[in-house]
Amino acid sequence: MSIASNIESLQIDLNPIGVTLVAVSKTKPVEDIQEAYDAGQRVFGENMVQELVEKQEALPKDIQWHLIGHLQTNKVKYIAPFIAMIQSVDSLKVLKEIDKHAKKHDRIIDCLLQVHIADEDTKFGFDHIELIEILRDEAFGQLQNIRIRGLMGIATNTDNEKVVKEEFYEMKMLFDGVKASFFRKVDSFDILSMGMSSDYKLAIEQGGNMVRLGSTVFGKRVIKHYKLKDGKDAKSE
Repeated sequence: MSIASNIESLQIDLNPIGVTLVAVSKTKPVEDIQEAYDAGQRVFGENMVQELVEKQEALPKDIQWHLIGHLQTNKVKYIAPFIAMIQSVDSLKVLKEIDKHAKKHDRIIDCLLQVHIADEDTKFGFDHIELIEILRDEAFGQLQNIRIRGLMGIATNTDNEKVVKEEFYEMKMLFDGVKASFFRKVDSFDILSMGMSSDYKLAIEQGGNMVRLGSTVFGKRVIKHYKLKDGKDAKSE
């Protein structure tokens, strides 16, 4: 199926149930993103700041760009003028930096707090205790140019659906608890971003309302094997 066909099929499935599709366009060429845009997709996710900036300059300006990868404080200034949402906030230090640069551009930047739910050390994010401590921190309450829209989580990379389902369930329970305790009167705290191409249906079942899909939109990367002149195997993507 083409990128346009994939977008159309996903929108038919997701729009009626109120789930937002973030098309993960990292490593994808501008032409592929434009095809998805022409099919009606407006929300795209990137994980590298430099790549994001280059694509933002080359593509239509009504695209809503989401940063979904780990964000270093010294990179915030490059995306502050245009970023629609930063999904990967994992420290108060980063939040302060986002707030500082958002203020310079007279903007309020939407953010999600990333929670570490996977049984893997490689994932970023707050644990449950750290998340509550941040929300109770006096310095957090003084930030005026960021808006916390919800939580984001990445499940363990495993074929065990039971494990993934339990992690998403735990994430939804945490979201509901944080909403009730800290954002009860804040209507804009309404996003639970969880689920990627391999597990997004489980995420939706457990209450996620934003999914980040790459290969489901753009297709799987094709690895081609070929022979070098010296007879050795090589591959390219």
